[in-house]
Amino acid sequence: MFEQKSKKRRRKNHSEARLAAIVDSSFDAIISKDLSGTIISWNKAAERLFGFTAEQAIGRSIYILIPDDRHHEEVEIIRRIKLGEQIETFETLRNTRAGQLVPVSITISPIRDKRGRIIGASKIARDISESKENERRLKLLMREINHRVKNQYAVILSVITQTAAREQDIKAFERRVRERIMALSHSQDLLSSVDWAGVELKALISHQIRPFATNGVFSSSGPEILLDANAVLNIGMALHELVINRVQFSGSELSDVDLSWTLASEPEGEQFELVWRETGVSEPDLLARGNGFGSLVLKRIVAAALGGTCTWTATEDAIVWTLIAPLPRIQIGLE
Repeated sequence: MFEQKSKKRRRKNHSEARLAAIVDSSFDAIISKDLSGTIISWNKAAERLFGFTAEQAIGRSIYILIPDDRHHEEVEIIRRIKLGEQIETFETLRNTRAGQLVPVSITISPIRDKRGRIIGASKIARDISESKENERRLKLLMREINHRVKNQYAVILSVITQTAAREQDIKAFERRVRERIMALSHSQDLLSSVDWAGVELKALISHQIRPFATNGVFSSSGPEILLDANAVLNIGMALHELVINRVQFSGSELSDVDLSWTLASEPEGEQFELVWRETGVSEPDLLARGNGFGSLVLKRIVAAALGGTCTWTATEDAIVWTLIAPLPRIQIGLE
């Protein structure tokens, strides 16, 4: 009889030791309290999450973790625990020792004595800071995408309307609309690849130039700059129209292009300047005389969208298009 009791006691001690080891090694904070709200156990994960050691927490009220405006949560928890009701997992905020608020997911279970009476509650708290931040970023991204998509619809409608008003041939109209929408698509692809977080100007230039890679020298130079979404779409449109103009009107031998950009400090603030200098052009003033969609883009649309100015000058065999705009309207994270 004594040997049987001894075995039962050893099994019980072993089970309790295993349970204690599991609780202590858990990645989730596991805390138990009595019905008065006094903390009676506190694992290492609780120390990491809330900043209190076990010695600092055990024996104190659970309210050390609960913000003043959420005390009603604990009152309701105790009421429902005493009634034996099941409490669904919920998300809330809790205090840390450093005085910061941490978002947590809490699961609560009743603690019963040998007679089955409820004598307290066990809480499992999981840090959901990362998932909340991801959720916040996703919402921001969705709002940004929704805003940009609406803007894109407006741009596409403008492309169709302006092109239709100036193209007499239906095939030419279809080709120009397709080319312009594909140019927008190239910019969209770049933005999507970085979750709309910003695109290097050099990458944008490469994407807009690549589909029309032909003869003629093309060089580009300037400091590294990360464009915001609006700048990507509008500068992308301008580059497309400049490239198309080059392909169509530079003559039998393609012109040479030097594309450069600079950043400068001016009395009115930091400025961005982009210069397209094209030489060897057969009809340098063609775009300046035109009133097509490309001309509107390069003279008015891009400047208005970026809060800057655009100029177009022509000499006997050269054209120069210049965009000057406030740097905060161009570079990501400056506004």
